[in-house]
Amino acid sequence: MTKLTKHPVHLGLGASAVIEPAFTGVEWYYEYLARHEEDGCEGRLVSMFSFSEGWDSWEMHPNGAEVVICTEGQLILIQEIDGEERSTVLAAGEYAINPAGVWHTADVVTQATAVFITAGLGTEQRTREP
Repeated sequence: MTKLTKHPVHLGLGASAVIEPAFTGVEWYYEYLARHEEDGCEGRLVSMFSFSEGWDSWEMHPNGAEVVICTEGQLILIQEIDGEERSTVLAAGEYAINPAGVWHTADVVTQATAVFITAGLGTEQRTREP
């Protein structure tokens, strides 16, 4: 058995699924993109993370939508749409979609865990101002 919190999964062309090496930090994403470059914007990364505080950055996926599924606790998803910040509170079992090209970040009340299904090609990040 493999834990999603440690080993994300890549969903690729031809309905393939590949167990990824253990997640080690931000550099891991660059290696992931290089490993699956041939899948282009059709590839999807499935990952799971737990949070005890809000994110310190915004991110945006220009080449596809991202599904965010809260599995534990409460996650406050913040999306920047047409220059406005819109917040959606997700409880366990609820999900939201970050459309392609929409900047997003998140806050948590105490502790939250979520599964992310991400079109990662071309992902951009920017610092979140306090």
